[in-house]
This record gives sequence, C-alpha cells and structure tokens, in this order.
Amino acid sequence: MATYKEKVGTAVTNNAGAFPGAADGELWFNSTASTFQYQYGATTSAWSTGGNLNTAREEMGGVGIKTAALAFGGDTPPVTAVTELYNGSTWTEVNDLILARDRLAGAGTSTLALAFGGEGPDVKAETESWNGTSWTEVNDLTTGRAMLSGAGTQTAALAFGGKASPPTANLTELWNGTNWTGVNNLGNARYLGAGCGTSTAALSFGGSGVPATPTGTEVWNGTNWTEVNNLNTGRNNLAAAGTSTSALAIGGGPGVAITETWNGTNWTETADLNIAREKLAGTGVNNTSALAFGGISPPITAATEEWSTSTPIANAWITGGALGTARYSLSSATNAPQSAALGFGGTNGSNYLTVTESYNGTNWTEVNDLNVAKAFSGGAGIQTAALMFGGYASPGGITNQTESWNGSNWTEVNNLNDARQQIAGCGTQTTALAFGGEPNGPKTEKFNGTNWTEMSGTLNTGRAFIGAAGDSGEALAFGGNPPTAITELWNGTSWTEVNDLNTGGFPIGGAGSATAALAFGGGPSSTRQAATETWNGTNWTEVADLSVPRKSLGGSGTNAAALAFGGYDGSNPTTATEEWNTSANVTKTISTS
Repeated sequence: MATYKEKVGTAVTNNAGAFPGAADGELWFNSTASTFQYQYGATTSAWSTGGNLNTAREEMGGVGIKTAALAFGGDTPPVTAVTELYNGSTWTEVNDLILARDRLAGAGTSTLALAFGGEGPDVKAETESWNGTSWTEVNDLTTGRAMLSGAGTQTAALAFGGKASPPTANLTELWNGTNWTGVNNLGNARYLGAGCGTSTAALSFGGSGVPATPTGTEVWNGTNWTEVNNLNTGRNNLAAAGTSTSALAIGGGPGVAITETWNGTNWTETADLNIAREKLAGTGVNNTSALAFGGISPPITAATEEWSTSTPIANAWITGGALGTARYSLSSATNAPQSAALGFGGTNGSNYLTVTESYNGTNWTEVNDLNVAKAFSGGAGIQTAALMFGGYASPGGITNQTESWNGSNWTEVNNLNDARQQIAGCGTQTTALAFGGEPNGPKTEKFNGTNWTEMSGTLNTGRAFIGAAGDSGEALAFGGNPPTAITELWNGTSWTEVNDLNTGGFPIGGAGSATAALAFGGGPSSTRQAATETWNGTNWTEVADLSVPRKSLGGSGTNAAALAFGGYDGSNPTTATEEWNTSANVTKTISTS
C-alpha cells in the first residue's frame, strides 16, 4: 500500500535558507537554521485615492466610516447645504441640509447623523437630525458657535469648543437625543480644532485659542476634560477620525499633508496625505481605517483619500515623502534608484524654477539650485552625477543649454546641437541620450561626457513629451504628443517600433530599462492619469494605478522599485511622491526548541 508521502509528497518543503518562491502562508523547513518558517506579503500604512465629491468644498461636516460616510454643508463658495453619501467608492448627492452653513460639526453614522452649529453667515445654534433620507430640525445648541468639534451618535452627542459670539468658547454640551445640556468645559478654549470619539469618551486636539496651543490634546471621560500628550505638529483646520484611544489627526493648516496616529497615550507621525490640505473633513472607526475628503489645497478640492494600515507593499504604489516644492514638468536623474533620487527644475504654473531636491528614501531635501530656471527639460544620471538638457528657460525661451551636477553644484557644459523643449532623456551623466521634443521631434543626440553628437537614427514617429527608460545603448520611448501609445526601442544605432502601450498619452513618467520598464501617469484623458503599465521587453501590462492621478511628473528607479514625484493633478502642481514595489515579504520563524 502506498504511503502518504508517496501519494501526496512531503507536506513541508525542505529548503536551505530563505524560500522566495513560497506562497503566502506556506510552511517550509529552513535546514540551514533548523527552523520552520513561513512568509506573507508585507503591508504598510498609506492613503490611497477614493472617489471625488460631486461638489468641491471646504469647512464641511462629516460622519461615518471609510466605506459609508456622510458629507454635509461647507463652503464652495458660497456656503452650501449640499449633502453627499459615500459607499466606499462613489459619492452620491442626497437631500440637502435645511440650513446652508459651513464650519459646522457632526456626530453619528451615514444613516443616523446629527449636524450642529456653524456659520451662514452669522454664528448658528441650529441642530438637524438625519434619518438616512432627509434632515429634520431639532432643538438648538444652548450656545450658537462655529468652528466647533463633535463626537458621539445621533442620540448621544458631544459638542465642544468653537467660536461663539463674542469670544472663543471652551463650552461643552451634551445631547441626549432631545436637548443639549451644558457640562464641564474644555480645559482650554479652542476653535478650528478636531474631535472624535463618543459622548462619554472623546478626544479634542489641535486648533487655535487662548491659552490653547495648536498641539494641545484633551481627553473627555464623560465628566471632565484632561490634558494629555500633545500632537507632534501643531495645526488648525485639521480633520479627525477614530476614538479617544485610537485616532488620526489628518492634514490641517497651513496646508500640510501630515497624518498622526493616536494610541491612547501618544501621537506618532505616519504616512502623509497624497494631497496636502486644510479645512477638510474626516471620518473613520479607528486609526486603522479612515476617510479624508474635501478641503482646500488650494484651490478648494473634491479629492477623497482612504486610509488603511494594511496597504500591500508588493505590486502597489505607496505614499513617500512629499517634495518640498510643488511643481510639474520637472526633470529627474532617470537612472537613480528609488531610495536616492534627484528632481530638478520645473514650473509651479506661475514661474519657472531652479529648485533641486534630493530624496533619501524617506524625505526630500533642497540642495543647490540650477544656474537657469527651466522646465520641459530632459534628465539623466544618478543622484550624485546628473545631467539636465534642453527645455524652456526663463529667461531665454526654448534652449539647447546643458547643465551637469556633481553631487553638490550645477555647472554649464556643452550644449545640445538643437534647442528643443518637452524633450526626453535617459542614461548616465557621461553617456546620456536625448530624443524627441519640440521642434525637431524625431532627432536623437548622444552625450559622451563632453559633447553632444547628432545620431543618424531618428525616431520613426517624431513627437514631444515622451516617456523614457534605459540608457544610451538600449532605450525605450513610449507615448507622447500628439497623443499616442507608440513605443520604440533604441539599439544604440536606430529606433524600431515595438508593441504599443495599452493606454496612450503624455507626458508620461518612466523608470527602468529597455527590457523591464514602468510607465505611469500622463494625459490627456482621465483614464491615463493614474495608469501604470509594466514592460517585459515584449508587451505592456496594466498594473495598479497611482494613488494620485497626474501628468508631467518625474520618475526614476526600476520597474520593480520605482519613484513617481511631483506633476500636475488636474488642478494644481503637486508635491506627491509615491514608491512602487513589486515584491515585499515578511518571513516568520517558528522555533523548533
């Protein structure tokens, strides 16, 4: 009779050392370490893009959870009564508030909510109750105020802080389902703060006031407020989500993306919002699952972001450290790795920039500027040895200027043969390739560390705003304007058309090599702006989208570990940085002792 081993095989694989090919949860015996091990996909805390509000606004009320939220009131301008319901992916307009107002607070869920206080234009005491379909006016606050915070449910709510007329309020009122009653005040009068929790266990933090500080935090135990440990970054006009022991402090003013998580004792800074903003709303059940929506970045935005502490690191974009200067049409050291990138030049929509920033895998640091402000330029090299060429200079217009970076300073070197902007580039500081652009769209030039040489091989399809990957010996050109999905391969001498992108567009970010590339972002269509595609040397395959849809962004790294930074999000230049990873596992050991 056959044994179990003969019929089924060895139940636990024997492997000397790590076992990269193991499936999630698969147990193996590490014969080198004499231990049993298993692995699973690594995760991180991150914000990702949700569905936009139908009406962009600031200073609104919000209640609910990440998958079922209610947004009401706010300022568009003007002050509005609009109410919207979120189902986890899409906002739907429902019946309006009875009274249009902004700077109001709320409590409850998406089906059973309370809205109270606010301005419109004078300070309001009105309270409205939501039954899942419509709003009904109920008894007013004892003291009308705006810029207040709220916590609790539709039948047991807490209103605290805010600005009464006249002075700043430290007032706290308790709602029993019928009436508001004054209870013990906040320790410090504050307004423009944030709050969350229940009517018997609430949290108040941030904001302005005297003697309140923008870092201040107080906890409510059902009877009294007690000062506890402060926020790391003081701010007002921020949003809250969670409970008195598990909360998030989100964004705030002046225009920050900072997110901090509260564990009942301390605040810890964690992953930033993708879009820095203030006067936004937030909801969520705790500090592991939340929603942030609306606000002003500027301008007033409809953007929604979803927070999760279990975002997969593998085959996904996760939030990195924000650029110091928001901009688009910037250039990058294309061959730099994800953890050591360089971004330079660009425009904020009003001015051309000389700004250069260096990334260490966590944060961007401003370093020495370019000699001439430029955007729409090509880039090549690594963080300590980069090249910038062509583009649109201010002053000077379309240029053939080239600058070389030695890790500390930019130096002007020999120019391109042809002045052009919207140019693509790749390679190293001493063997760079420049191609495409406007004018002279098909032309290709190669740099040898001293001079540019015009190559006889030209692009088959002349175009500008091309995505690029590779080096001077083997490169990939994809997309471009006029809008196209065309992909061409450079073999060191000539360009050959190969298989197209699945979704064409421009200007697209790129990373990687001619045989293993990543294309991300771009335009002009909304479908292209978040798209990410990976190239295996033969075909493009669509993979997970960017969290922040955008075009005219910078890129570097490989197709397994890429960096996307800056760009234009459809309304504004952005500081958003995202990191792409195709593999990330956590290995756990089961002791045999």
